Amino acid sequence: MGKVILAIDDEEHILELLSYNLESNGFRVLTADSGEDGLELLEREAVDLVLLDIMLPGIDGMEMLKRIRKNPDTTDLPVIMLTAKSEEINKVLGLEVGADDYISKPFGIYELVARVKAVLRRSERNRVAVATPEERDEIIAIDDIIINNTTHEVTVDGKEVELALKEFELLYVLAKHRTRVFSREALLDKIWGYEYAGETRTVDVHIRNLRKKIERDDNKPKYIKTVRGVGYKFS
Repeated sequence: MGKVILAIDDEEHILELLSYNLESNGFRVLTADSGEDGLELLEREAVDLVLLDIMLPGIDGMEMLKRIRKNPDTTDLPVIMLTAKSEEINKVLGLEVGADDYISKPFGIYELVARVKAVLRRSERNRVAVATPEERDEIIAIDDIIINNTTHEVTVDGKEVELALKEFELLYVLAKHRTRVFSREALLDKIWGYEYAGETRTVDVHIRNLRKKIERDDNKPKYIKTVRGVGYKFS
């Protein structure tokens, strides 16, 4: 399941536009057409980022942002404000109150998706930075990849990637000991155990699947490198 985005806007066509394009990029989207409905959703749903229109009926976007920041459960929740071009003062106020970014309407879809991914990446890295030493040991951040061994979650460029259990374990071992070269036999023993002894093709199949999921071009891998005659390493 991808990251969950809550979009709050009183214009139905904007919500439809946001839902369609974000879901096309692997996100799960919840929508609300008022601040009140948005706050209710935040109480019962686990949300990773909020897209919040400033001009809302009832509780407006600025007031809702203040409430999000005051609530201990959502104080660090990433929020991107949606504003009209004429609302320059609101952009400044929004950033002062605690918005992570803002996008002016009308916006381009590519810019929107890029900003969502960038804010999610920054949020993940901030979470790693403030984690306790014990928690930090369980989280690996390399370039655009975040690997959380506690939750078994992997994000690439701000987007959650679904991995099978053995794929995750293989990625975690390689990334935790990056630059070390592992033979196929060593990986097989470490991850699959003795019952798979001799079946090194199992490793190759999982490496191929991993590359398809985390590499931009799995034919020219940036992260999982093949060391000819030896095995694999995370570069």
